[in-house]
Amino acid sequence: MASKTLEHFLQENLAALKREGLYNEIDPLESPNGPVIKINGKELINLSSNNYLGLATDQRLKEAAIEAIKTYGVGAGAVRTINGTLKLHLELEEKLAQFKHTEAAIAYQSGFNCNMAAISAVMDKADAILSDELNHASIIDGCRLSRAKIITYKHSDIADLREKAKQASESGLYKKIMVITDGVFSMDGDIAKLPEIVSVAEEFDLITYVDDAHGSGVLGKGAGTVKHFGLSDKIDFQIGTLSKAIGVVGGYVAGRRELIDWLKVRSRPFLFSTALTPGDVAACIKAIDILMSSTELHDKLWENGRYLKQGLKQLGFDIGESETPITPCMIGEEKATQEFSKKLYEAGVYAKSIVFPTVPKGTGRVRNMPTAAHTKEMLDQALAIYERVGIEMGILR
Repeated sequence: MASKTLEHFLQENLAALKREGLYNEIDPLESPNGPVIKINGKELINLSSNNYLGLATDQRLKEAAIEAIKTYGVGAGAVRTINGTLKLHLELEEKLAQFKHTEAAIAYQSGFNCNMAAISAVMDKADAILSDELNHASIIDGCRLSRAKIITYKHSDIADLREKAKQASESGLYKKIMVITDGVFSMDGDIAKLPEIVSVAEEFDLITYVDDAHGSGVLGKGAGTVKHFGLSDKIDFQIGTLSKAIGVVGGYVAGRRELIDWLKVRSRPFLFSTALTPGDVAACIKAIDILMSSTELHDKLWENGRYLKQGLKQLGFDIGESETPITPCMIGEEKATQEFSKKLYEAGVYAKSIVFPTVPKGTGRVRNMPTAAHTKEMLDQALAIYERVGIEMGILR
């Protein structure tokens, strides 16, 4: 007989989430995840995708994936350390290193896996990690897995970071100290103050770690936040995803060759999880080739981002302090945020509500992500719907 204790826990807590407006409904797509999607037979302008450059539906990537499947099959067949490493994996890693301006790179099955793998492979219970309080959940979990002392500093507060770095360094309690931050913070769209962070790191000999999931393909003419600031030789770990701007799936760590060699023998997802599929790897290679040969998609993304931002701001919406195309529309209360998203959906815009625990309580927002694939006509239509729903709900005067 199934556990009554578990049944009671699940029923009670699911009901509580629904009462508080914190239960997330998942909407399966009936179409590719492009600028316009279809859900339950309804066509919607899609402002919720992380497919920043539109590459997830790019014909060149599709063809590369198909050819790789014909040559290598649908799966790698083993972990990388047994016989799951294809020549394709090595080609991808070489291109990633070129793309990120590092000596070497290692590919993983997801960006989340990168943080679980890399942090715990280098840091342990004798160490300390200085972590921005708004870092992604995968960073938090990777830090916990390492068993290192986790010291959070106030979001992008360099004075607080310096004070805590000084305390940790002078305490004599730790063998190694790492500072870890997102490059671009995905819920607000702001950029980490990497030059100032590097300055603190150099003062106290901190290991530097940047998760650039939302910066790669977006900043630095595509090469990411580290390149944007000209700090490729100052950051020890550059983490990226292959699932957002690159348009496929997977993740990677880029850095000095000795670091990558160490991760290949000590990072558990590399050692114990089957390698990325041939089709995915070939599509990623094609995407990197496109980004290294042209800034056309990058430039279009920023053009669309500025256009949507300006439109929402002119209507009177609070779009926070975003410095990137990520455009939050701040609502506040959780149920109101869910209702706003629902009304947008009914009117023809798919923009998901983001509420606790993804963001702090009382800071609910609809996160908008214009992509390089959107047209001005699509964005104008979305803005008109935003205005109508905003007036209807009393958010706009």
